[in-house]
Amino acid sequence: MARKKKVSMQDIADRLNISKNAVSLALQDKRGVSEEMRYRILQTARELGYGAYAEKAAVGGNVLVLVPERIMGYQDNDHFRFYHDMIWGLEKSIRKRGLSAVIVPIAVEMEKGLQLPRHCEEIDYIGILLFGIAEKEYARIVWERDVPLVMIDSYHRELPCPVVATANIEGAYEAVAALIRSGHREIGFIGSANLTTSHEERWLGYWSAMRQHGLAVNARAVLTDSAGFYNTEREIAHFLNGLEAYPTAFFCGNDRIAYLLANELRTRGLGVPEEVSIIGFDDLQYEENGGLGMTTMRVEKERMCEAAAEMLLSLKGAPSREMLRMYIPPTLVVRGSVRRIKDWDWQ
Repeated sequence: MARKKKVSMQDIADRLNISKNAVSLALQDKRGVSEEMRYRILQTARELGYGAYAEKAAVGGNVLVLVPERIMGYQDNDHFRFYHDMIWGLEKSIRKRGLSAVIVPIAVEMEKGLQLPRHCEEIDYIGILLFGIAEKEYARIVWERDVPLVMIDSYHRELPCPVVATANIEGAYEAVAALIRSGHREIGFIGSANLTTSHEERWLGYWSAMRQHGLAVNARAVLTDSAGFYNTEREIAHFLNGLEAYPTAFFCGNDRIAYLLANELRTRGLGVPEEVSIIGFDDLQYEENGGLGMTTMRVEKERMCEAAAEMLLSLKGAPSREMLRMYIPPTLVVRGSVRRIKDWDWQ
């Protein structure tokens, strides 16, 4: 039987099309390569089975997964549907690497009182994964613990720590471009850009697509501010009341907003997509949608979980103070909520 070839640093360099010296610096945790390149080198070392890095997953240890309780409760069923998959996807990705995921809910009172869970003091752990929708000051005290930290899904720009998120700008751009290809020129936007970076980036992607294609953004057809999750339905109704005329299409910051908008339009006697087309984001399925299949951007949650686990391991026990970002592209899923306008042949 042929002997398996030993993986070398040159093999890693060849895979990434970089110098062997850059690989050596990253593997020795020395200066001279960016945090992003260091992550890619360490990830490739594991994939190829290079030396001790091939065995790292078998070392064992705990990873704390901190999750704001407000997104885990059944009373917040819309967020629960999305984050349930993410939470257990992270558990699977961490377990696959020979580690143990400790899922720690953060109660609202703890979050407001800036109180860390007892796990931070009572058990040993090699790093923390934190859902970035935690309040900024709470995320800050986690970041200041000086342990490896990766934020997931959303983040706070003031905290220079590693992040794995959806490519929101590019995904939103693709969604709006799909509406434009279908003949729509009057396209509105609804999303809570003031609350999360994900919706802020989706607003930017919408704006970029409109501008790139020479279309004017009607400020009256845009809703970017929200007082909070439980106000969304009322805010959409108030927003629609202020419109003199409806655009032919809307891009929404998530599927929950998209379905709430569709329901509100129906109560006003407007058909979706016959009179107003809608595209959402996340790819959540709702039983109460009246049979409407929502065209959406599917968040690739499994890939995000894998990337977050790998990124945390790549920190090698030392926290990163650089803005390392990894964006996972979403996928356009075409369903029945978009109507093609046949009298405009967009190229």
